[in-house]
Amino acid sequence: MSAHCQLTGAKPGFGNSISHSHRRTSRRFDPNIQNKRYWLPSEGRNVRLTLSTKGIKTVDVIGIEAAVARIRARGVKV
Repeated sequence: MSAHCQLTGAKPGFGNSISHSHRRTSRRFDPNIQNKRYWLPSEGRNVRLTLSTKGIKTVDVIGIEAAVARIRARGVKV
């Protein structure tokens, strides 16, 4: 599974690790991805979402129904 948020679209960033001697090696900055299960009352079932921590906070503010609508508008299957 890739490190990708279904709601915000957060994905890994890439850069370099720089040592004390200033040698550079490639590294990857992964978002904090969590698997979270929500009850979706309109469909009478649970949905399992892969969200970043910012995405979880967004669901807390706008609600699960609006969040699922946004996810589906992005073309992601829920």
